[in-house]
Amino acid sequence: MSIELLMNVTPSETRVAYIEDGILKEIHVDRESKRGIVGNIYKGKIIRILPGMQAAFVDIGLDKAAFLHASDIMPHTECVADAEQKQFQVKDISELVRQGQDIMVQVVKDPIGTKGARLTTDITLPSRYLVFMPGASHVGTSQRIDSEQERERLKSIVDSYCDELGGFIVRTAAECANSQELEQDAILLKRLWRKIQERVARPGSKCLIYGELALAQRVLRDFVGAPIDRILVDSRLTYDLLNEFIAEFMPEVANKLELYRGSLPIFDLYDTENEVQRALERKVKLKSGGYLIIDQTEAMTTIDINTGAFVGHRNLEETIFNTNIEATIAIARQLRLRNLGGIIIIDFIDMQEELHRERVLQSLNEALQKDRAKTTINHFSTLGLVEMTRKRTRESLEHILCEECPSCKGRGRVKSVETVCFEILREIVRVHKAHHSEYFLVYASTAVANTLSTHESHALAEVEVFVGKRVVVKVEPLYIQEQFDVVLM
Repeated sequence: MSIELLMNVTPSETRVAYIEDGILKEIHVDRESKRGIVGNIYKGKIIRILPGMQAAFVDIGLDKAAFLHASDIMPHTECVADAEQKQFQVKDISELVRQGQDIMVQVVKDPIGTKGARLTTDITLPSRYLVFMPGASHVGTSQRIDSEQERERLKSIVDSYCDELGGFIVRTAAECANSQELEQDAILLKRLWRKIQERVARPGSKCLIYGELALAQRVLRDFVGAPIDRILVDSRLTYDLLNEFIAEFMPEVANKLELYRGSLPIFDLYDTENEVQRALERKVKLKSGGYLIIDQTEAMTTIDINTGAFVGHRNLEETIFNTNIEATIAIARQLRLRNLGGIIIIDFIDMQEELHRERVLQSLNEALQKDRAKTTINHFSTLGLVEMTRKRTRESLEHILCEECPSCKGRGRVKSVETVCFEILREIVRVHKAHHSEYFLVYASTAVANTLSTHESHALAEVEVFVGKRVVVKVEPLYIQEQFDVVLM
């Protein structure tokens, strides 16, 4: 199996394609205009303390001073013993920091409007499977990992990586991860923390110590340990930055990074650009002639399978079974490619034989084995539907690349030309009863205006007789199909 990463970089956008055996499996997109600063670590200076608010303002080199509350300063509590039990209360801000003090902070909330960023001194560094906690000595596990046995297994593995540098939190994505994958994450995070400590020790203040990684570095971090054969980058600047990043944190993949110098755009390799465009369509064609219909809604994603032009070679049941088997491979790929998460309902073509149903479920499970996002699949329901969930890891491809249609407002349909024509005729009658006019002037889209003047001309004539006034129809080329105006003249 061959795995390649293709990185297409422009000043405003970075795209990374994950190619497996020449087939696009995942696409990651990051736009400069939408990047925040959450997760960035700064060396700042306390410029003002507000005892009444139990907070301080910190200059981290941005336009607005950032906000640091006493409860976000570690350690921020003191133990107070009473007759019955120990209690903890937040220390006074003046006991925790002083004006003019240099301090290392991490952004937990982006600046919004007139408000500056929200900060904490409780530094954490995330990777694919782990979160590193400098100074801690324990291992925590995500409560979203349902199995107590699995949590204990992960905790016992990661516990051996704790040392004087700090401890770890095991993320939900680590469920079923092996010890090698966890170890690689732990090594990467410790290397990163040592580099941060070196930068903090340098003279000077109000500077960015660590920025949440750009997409190119983030993808490399998340795929650390994956059997990647080649990493192609079409930007010299990004290539140099990745070389530095790899030399510091991932020297084992240094020989796999290449600067792409081909004459074709890098996303024309393996037909990647067209594959991205096809991933935005509702209909997904199968090689046999069948097809999928994928609809993404607010509540869930539905996938419908149809035989289409596939007629099979033996009988109907065999044709249906083969189409469903082929669909499982396509579904697994589309879920990764489109990054669809949450509840997913699959409407396979009805199968009469229980054995066929079991084999379709088995095929779907096997196809999803390579998906890095956690998936849960239920058996066929009484209605013949398969319910499954897929963990949301980031926004779906559709949400990143698309916006609501200005014509249909997200309905996926627009009113027919005939419907709009009848709405116009009703509006003329309504306006006639409410206001006096000599005649009416109707502005409508090209298709609607043409239909009023031809196929619906008799209906328009009847309205003219009813209101006793002339109706003039004019084309407004900029109007969408549902848009019109009835003007009194």
